Amino acid sequence: MHTKTAVTQTPSSSPTMPGRYPWALVLGAYALVATTLTAVAAWSWSTVPAVHHSPVQQGPGWLDAWYQYDAGWYHHIATIGYQYTPGQQSSIAFFPVYPMSVRGLAGLVGDHQVALWVVAVLAGATSVLLFGRWAWQRLSRPAALTAVAVLMLYPYAFYLDGAMYADSTFLLSAIGAFVLLEGRRYWLAGLVGALATAGRPVGVAVAIGLVVRTLELLAQDRARAADPDAPVTRPSWRELVGAVRLVRLREAGVLASGLGLVAWCVFLWLEFGNPLAFVEVESAPGWDQGVGPRTWFKVVYLGTLVNGPLKMTGLLTAQAVACLCAVLLLRRVWRRLGWGYLAYAAVVLAIPIIGTKDFMGTGRYVLVAFPVMAVAGDLLAEERMRRLRPVVLVLMGALLVTMTALFGRGVGVA
Repeated sequence: MHTKTAVTQTPSSSPTMPGRYPWALVLGAYALVATTLTAVAAWSWSTVPAVHHSPVQQGPGWLDAWYQYDAGWYHHIATIGYQYTPGQQSSIAFFPVYPMSVRGLAGLVGDHQVALWVVAVLAGATSVLLFGRWAWQRLSRPAALTAVAVLMLYPYAFYLDGAMYADSTFLLSAIGAFVLLEGRRYWLAGLVGALATAGRPVGVAVAIGLVVRTLELLAQDRARAADPDAPVTRPSWRELVGAVRLVRLREAGVLASGLGLVAWCVFLWLEFGNPLAFVEVESAPGWDQGVGPRTWFKVVYLGTLVNGPLKMTGLLTAQAVACLCAVLLLRRVWRRLGWGYLAYAAVVLAIPIIGTKDFMGTGRYVLVAFPVMAVAGDLLAEERMRRLRPVVLVLMGALLVTMTALFGRGVGVA
């Protein structure tokens, strides 16, 4: 019976709409979480000896806790630009949307560290608001609110609350592209999607998801034209493929989403003579994320499980569990949201899961799989989960505070 579940956006005039979207409530909740986590991170950083502080940290002291690991690379790109040394860790591993946004803002605020934080927080807040609006149009009121809570309390959600990383800008461009597509603004969706493909290596998931979702919408339009009184249902995969014949110039605008990756490759080719240099440097010593059976079958992770240390085993296993939970929710993404969102979520998860040797960093990639966050909230909002829901959310919040404190001390948690 689930094959007949409506998966398109509910029209604003429908009586099934859960009421007016509570922008102020969501923004206030985000501000509360972000302020709390910043305080936690700053307190944690205050316990770190000054000898470990970076000399580039010239902004307010309470911001220093958010300047960890990859933030140094983004600061380098924003201040100096890109560099590439074959066989060594190089800044071209990091896509340009976030650091170039920081460079632009730094000219206004006069401090690159402050700009790193401001861009991350503004994008994080906007991402949460936009995600809530998107979920509000697809889920019941309790499910949509729970989905927002899941996104904000996810143990690695501090990457939306101040960490100077590209996750929040990527999530914003990904959600923004799909929101525009749902409004049938195909070319705008493609252009915003191009920011995603120029924002992170997994941006290709946005391009794929937009294409599949476009075909899905066209297939549903054809079915609606054939029988206007029939409920809108999820098309079969054959109907999805058949919808290719319905694509016209207007709908082809979503293909513009690939231009971000194309432009990045052209830049690398012209500047360094290697259009895929960002792939090559992943196998450099220190990162060691080369392609092959050793990476695919997580030999390094299994070795860590056997030989420790215990703290690293726990941090890696937590991310592996997050990936497993996300993968198990993919079927629910398909049933509740359709083929396009399944395609996006599956690809955005598959790339890091397959491409990492030990699951390090995958916790952040689950964060940007926003359809998974939505259906997790939908699941927790079910009546049978009524008593378990607060327990799960409190546990997630406790883990979020713990991860934030560890991050603030400079521990590589993701």
